[in-house]
Amino acid sequence: MIKLLIVDDSALMRRQLIALFEAEGGFEIRLARNGKEAVEENTFFKPDVVALDINMPEMDGLTALSLIMAQRPVPVVMVSSLTEKGALATFEALALGAVDYVGKPEGTISLSIDLIRRELISKVRTASRARPKTARGLASRIKDERTQQKPPCPAIVRRGIAGEGVVIIGVSTGGPGTLEDILPLLPADLPWPVLVAQHMPASFTLPFAVRMNELCPLRVIEAARAMPLEAGAIYIGKGGADLVLTRRGACVTVLAMPESKDFLWHPSVELMGRSALEHCDPARVVAVMLTGMGYDGADAFAEIKKRGGRTIAESEESAVVFGMPAELIKRGGASIVLSADKIANQIISWVK
Repeated sequence: MIKLLIVDDSALMRRQLIALFEAEGGFEIRLARNGKEAVEENTFFKPDVVALDINMPEMDGLTALSLIMAQRPVPVVMVSSLTEKGALATFEALALGAVDYVGKPEGTISLSIDLIRRELISKVRTASRARPKTARGLASRIKDERTQQKPPCPAIVRRGIAGEGVVIIGVSTGGPGTLEDILPLLPADLPWPVLVAQHMPASFTLPFAVRMNELCPLRVIEAARAMPLEAGAIYIGKGGADLVLTRRGACVTVLAMPESKDFLWHPSVELMGRSALEHCDPARVVAVMLTGMGYDGADAFAEIKKRGGRTIAESEESAVVFGMPAELIKRGGASIVLSADKIANQIISWVK
C-alpha cells in the first residue's frame, strides 16, 4: 500500500481525487485542506508521497513544500494550473524539491478529472519510489556569478552545423530541477548547440526556457518554429510538439513538428535522436539521457553510440527516477554513466 496525502482546499476536488485513487486501489489515503495541515500530516501520517495543490488559504503549497522538505523530505507531486502563472509557481516548487507535477483540470471538475486520471495515478506511483531532493542552491549561485558573461545575441554568428556537432538531451520526470543543475554549468563559448526534449505541457515550455535563460551563460530558446541551429544556444522543445532536426541546403535546422502518434511521450526524445542520426554525423553527436520514467529515446541513443557517437546516462545515484537512463544502459547504449553533478564537465570535455 502506498500512503498518499492529498492536499487541496476544494472539498469537491478532494472528493474527486480520493474517489479516483480508491477506485485504482493500492493506496492508503489521508486528506489535508491547506498547507498547514499538510505539514502536520507529513509528520504524523508519514506519507510515501504527497499530491499538493499550490493556491490555498492559510498556508500555500510553496510554503508548505519548503517546510516539508526541511522537516521530513518526501516525494511531492504538484497539482497546478496549466497557465503561465501556474507554470512559474510549478518551477519554483520543483526548485524547492518537488518531484513532478500534473496540470489541474479546468472547468467542471467532475467532467474533467478523467482527463488527468491516468497521468496523475502514474506520476504519483512513480513519485512514491523516487528520491526526494532538498531545495537547490546551485542555480541561484550561478545566476549571481555567471549570467553577466552571456554574450549579446548579435555576437553569436548564425551558422549551420554541417561540420560541427550537436548535444541532445532527453529527460522527463524530475527533469527541470536536474537541468538546472547541468545547463547553467555549460559555458557561453560552448561550440556546439544543445537540444533538450523535456516531457512538458505546451504552456510550460516557454516559461521554463525564460527561467533557464536567466540562469545560463548560453542563450536558452523555446524551439517553437523553424530556425537554423547555432552555437551558443540551448533549444528547449516546445510542449505539445516534437523537436526534430532537418536540413535545408547546407544548414541544419531545428523544427517544432506536430506530435507524432507513433510515439508515446512528447516532445519525443526518440524522434529527436532519430533526426540527429539522419541529419548529423553520428560521430559528432553527444546524447545525454537524464531522469525519467519509461524508455523514450533509449533505442535512438543506443544507435547513436553504435554509429560512433558518445552517450551519457545519468546514474541511479542522482536520478529522481531511474527509468530512461536504465533503459539506455540495458541496451548497451551508454558510453559512460555519471551522476548529474559530473555531466556538464563531461559534455564540455567531449565538445571542446
